[in-house]
Amino acid sequence: MDLVTIVVIYCFLVAALFLAMWIFYDRRDYALFDHERRKSTFLCVRCEHLYAAAGSPEECPCPKCGHENARLKY
Repeated sequence: MDLVTIVVIYCFLVAALFLAMWIFYDRRDYALFDHERRKSTFLCVRCEHLYAAAGSPEECPCPKCGHENARLKY
């Protein structure tokens, strides 16, 4: 193999590596952002405290009194 062929193959491998890293980190960051963005709203039936929790759990304890409350559904 001559030097030009080796350089071209090396450039393609480096480009493929950067593309793979870009796709991996883009998907990871999107998943983290989506998890932070999605929040469920709760209203405590005991102390009437309105609060939110990350993700989409069906039940979550109240941060004030600890009573387990169901998610508000619209």
